[in-house]
Amino acid sequence: MSNEQAVSGPGENSLETRSVSCSDLSRVLEIERQGYSHPWSEAVFLDCFKDNYRLWALCKEGALIGYAVVAYLVDEAHLLNLCIHPDSRGFGAGRYLLEHLVDKAREDGMTQVLLEVRVSNRTAEQLYRSAGFGEIGCRPGYYPAANGPEDARVMTLPLDK
Repeated sequence: MSNEQAVSGPGENSLETRSVSCSDLSRVLEIERQGYSHPWSEAVFLDCFKDNYRLWALCKEGALIGYAVVAYLVDEAHLLNLCIHPDSRGFGAGRYLLEHLVDKAREDGMTQVLLEVRVSNRTAEQLYRSAGFGEIGCRPGYYPAANGPEDARVMTLPLDK
């Protein structure tokens, strides 16, 4: 099975998913820093290059425009990070990457995808809800923020086998 998948529609440029490699790290860090007020460090990303992690790159015309980091824990896929470059948002790139990682988790025998999202991140919350995720709880003070810790909404998507 290939780690790559391509798609294109009328008037759209092709999108392709593939595994993130260490050579992608500088671009991933650039996108991370533009996407988050409290970005992950290079050390955190390097720690994710383990057998139980899946690091997905989203490319458009060969250029990396987004990524996702998923940890596999027993039979659960935990989406830890999904980020799309600001210039590529609003055109379905995030949805495409989310659908890819969900499909791969299903293929890999996972029973659910779990994630946390900032309570203030309505755009991401709407994406997850529209993809079938439901809220199952809250993690108080989970995210660092300029005005003190911010709560996280915990969401899950059961995967049919």
